[in-house]
Amino acid sequence: MRSSSEYSICSPMNAHASVITAAAPGIAAIGLEPKELFVLGEVEQHPYPAERAATPCMPKPSVTVYVKRLEAAALLRREIDSADLRRHRLVVTPAGRKASAQGKALLSRAYSDRLGRLGAAEQASLLALLEKMS
Repeated sequence: MRSSSEYSICSPMNAHASVITAAAPGIAAIGLEPKELFVLGEVEQHPYPAERAATPCMPKPSVTVYVKRLEAAALLRREIDSADLRRHRLVVTPAGRKASAQGKALLSRAYSDRLGRLGAAEQASLLALLEKMS
């Protein structure tokens, strides 16, 4: 039998993993891995590679690999930061914006499919709880 702390940690992660698994074939069809989609989606918020790698979601070497793949696919490019010429920043290309939007739409549909399993009151309660947690 699981303890309540195991449910509080495992259940949301399992639900999130289920969504990613459901969306993965569509994400692959646009030429991305799910983790590449997440890196691409965060570049505007974290435009410096070291800054992005410092967020707790992925190890630094993984971020480096994904950034290189995204650059090779012309979805990202590096530019010298005009405020500090010693630094490079990542910029999402128009093709990257399109791929990111398509990937986010796939994830959104997968989440909507799962939310559709809940009644209206359950959906409202879940939304309220998620907002409270964030």
